[in-house]
Amino acid sequence: MFIQSTRGTFGSGGQFRPFTTEHEDGLATLERVRRQPWCDGRVSMTGGSYFGHTQWAIAPYADPPLVSVSPHVTAARVTRAFYEHGAPGLRTALTWSAQIGRQESRGLPKAVPDPVATARLRAAMRGLPLQAADTRAVGAPVTFWRDFVGHAAPGDAFWDVADHDHVDMSRMPPANMVTGGWDPFVAGQLRDFRVLREAGVDARLLVGPWLHGEPAELRAMLRSDVEWLRHHLAGGPAPQGGRVRLHLQQAGTWLHLDEWPPPVETLGRYLRGDGRLTPEPESGAAAPSAFTYDPADPTPNLGGPLLTPPGKQADQSAVEARPDVLVVTGEPLTADLDLVGEVSARVHVRTELPRADLVVRLCDVDERGVSRNITDGIRRLEPGTVPAPDVRVGDDGVLAVDVELFPTAYRVRAGHRLRVQVAGGAFPRFARNLGTDEPFGAASTGRTCRFEVFHDADHPSAVRLPVLRTGASPAEGPVDPAGGPLGQTTQ
Repeated sequence: MFIQSTRGTFGSGGQFRPFTTEHEDGLATLERVRRQPWCDGRVSMTGGSYFGHTQWAIAPYADPPLVSVSPHVTAARVTRAFYEHGAPGLRTALTWSAQIGRQESRGLPKAVPDPVATARLRAAMRGLPLQAADTRAVGAPVTFWRDFVGHAAPGDAFWDVADHDHVDMSRMPPANMVTGGWDPFVAGQLRDFRVLREAGVDARLLVGPWLHGEPAELRAMLRSDVEWLRHHLAGGPAPQGGRVRLHLQQAGTWLHLDEWPPPVETLGRYLRGDGRLTPEPESGAAAPSAFTYDPADPTPNLGGPLLTPPGKQADQSAVEARPDVLVVTGEPLTADLDLVGEVSARVHVRTELPRADLVVRLCDVDERGVSRNITDGIRRLEPGTVPAPDVRVGDDGVLAVDVELFPTAYRVRAGHRLRVQVAGGAFPRFARNLGTDEPFGAASTGRTCRFEVFHDADHPSAVRLPVLRTGASPAEGPVDPAGGPLGQTTQ
């Protein structure tokens, strides 16, 4: 086994500038390892999070190829975890910046967060301008944070060296991946699996009910690595079960699938002006619903896919009670509904300002009326990015915005109701849209923005839900408390 610190960390020379030197350094290290007398030329890589990124920086380019890789809780396009459809992920980026800003003096993050550091981090997220948030959080500049705020424009070429989703995927070795359904990387990792399989690569993916780096997830990664490396380096048995093993939340089972996304029936649910979510769109005219987003009092985010707790599901009552959130609710379900796959929405909207964020969240409302998030998505609207393939402008000036929500595997129980929220922000998970043309990092003032959400016959705003077809899963099984589906081969 060979472990190397990245450039500029824990005694390694040079400067640590995340995501910029791993390709160059990784290939140099691979060449050196293969020259050692104890190496027979066969090399496999494994690791999670940043150590998953270092695999993507090497594996598609290695010559001769690697034997196998296990890039867990990461994605070929790593920057998606920091910029989601144009919206900078403030909480993830600043939390990680604070961790790496302190790691050389304090070591890796502790199991119990430091309350003083947590309070400073929260205050730093609220402060403006954002370019100084790193010094507010840790008392000194952090290189990654300065890169994050300085290169936040969509398509900034600075990040080209960091992302590897453009490579010829057929050059990838067999890949084994573990991630969590509440992980910021899960959407990218599911895409990676699909693209790898389309390229003919032997790939497997385990998606558990976890936030990034939960102990159960780490145990699943370890068990999966032992099985994968034993198979590829020692001739052990191949892993059993479906290529995609997926925890079906609220069902207590694991799905074993052969492909992603699985075969589904798309279910449309339409937003109505009277607050209902219905199977049929409005048949005639209807006045739009309206709310106003104020960056001085940004719409909060509760739960969801985050890098650190709290995340996952959360009671949404505090959000849904606000006047800046549109809420529409369906009738109680007569049978369980298994949502497995890619969720999306098309919202017809007119915004007072050309710079605005559109947030769509799907929720599960239980028999007691408690609403909890299932999945959500955001689309940042800015001059230069509209029109686009996912944002079309009507003759009346109304935008038809396609919002990609995070993929999910979730059972909505009979008797529960589906609910959709529409809002102009999700703070501090995403940086608030100040509505001005000031540079992102230097902006210090904001403007309110009025939203009109249309739901008439000519503007049928709706969510599209992937309902798992009967018999699409060849196997189900109970949850293993150790972090995986029972019956998984680990010998």
